[in-house]
Amino acid sequence: MSLNAAETTTNADGKIVYNNPIVEQRADPWIYKDTDGTYYFIGSHPEYNQIVLRSAKTINGLKDATEKVLWRKHASGPMSKHIWAPELHKVDGKWYIHFAASRAEDIWHISMYALVNDSANPMEGSWREAGQVESGWENFALDATMFEHKGKRYMIWAQADKERTYNSALWMAEMTGPTSIDTDNVIQLTKPELPWETVTYKVNEGAAVLIRNGKVFVTYSASATDHNYTMGLLWADADADLMDKSSWNKSQEPVFSTNEAVKRYGPGHNSFTVAEDGKTDVLIYHARTYKELIGNPLTDPNRDARARVITWDENGFPVFGQELAD
Repeated sequence: MSLNAAETTTNADGKIVYNNPIVEQRADPWIYKDTDGTYYFIGSHPEYNQIVLRSAKTINGLKDATEKVLWRKHASGPMSKHIWAPELHKVDGKWYIHFAASRAEDIWHISMYALVNDSANPMEGSWREAGQVESGWENFALDATMFEHKGKRYMIWAQADKERTYNSALWMAEMTGPTSIDTDNVIQLTKPELPWETVTYKVNEGAAVLIRNGKVFVTYSASATDHNYTMGLLWADADADLMDKSSWNKSQEPVFSTNEAVKRYGPGHNSFTVAEDGKTDVLIYHARTYKELIGNPLTDPNRDARARVITWDENGFPVFGQELAD
């Protein structure tokens, strides 16, 4: 394992400063902070053909940390194309990676899969395929994330409805294991219906969960993955029944989006972590620094992973700093 010992940078006011981008050419960034303070970083590889992991003792240290290839795509069949948005989780002492993949023979037949590793260190040991994560119906499904709340574990993912009336909505279910859900009890958290959610494509995807201030917050991304990509926000009371759709509220406006003045284009597919001080919340997201793409949104590799400190308003809601540069 290679740990970068780079110190956390602070400014004259003692505030944490991140050297953005923290990792270049890594879309859909996910950071898992382990109990020993180690940060593990994973994201979509620009060739969409492998899953790689890096680790460091600081977020800034991830930039130059050595990467390890954990798994490569198959030559054909399931898991042979479009290896997307891996997420690393630790459950009951084992490591799991949830990711999306398609088939070389049917490249838009996207499904959710998982890997598992029994090692204490996810950079070591052996990663094994744990099979497809079944959602209850079979079509375009991706971006699984999991979280725990009040003794229950939940999964949120993006998937088209059975009628394929949009590209993807967000769905949630209780988990029956680290790689399975209760397919008989699934709710829809949000579907693409607002103007900023339906530019070019009707998309809600890339959910991330942050539980703070008596609320369960869920960020998500919407629209095409060019400069139109933008982040929305859902929330529920922490004491509510999360499997009751009426418990959830939805912001009618985006909370983080393109800002040409600071050269931030198409921010989205975020995750959350905690800073080196153990208390400051940090947004991890990807964005480009230019509008005109090199090819198309999938072939342009320059969605870089970035970090910024989250602040909180007087109502206990996250403030992402729409007008602020990184």
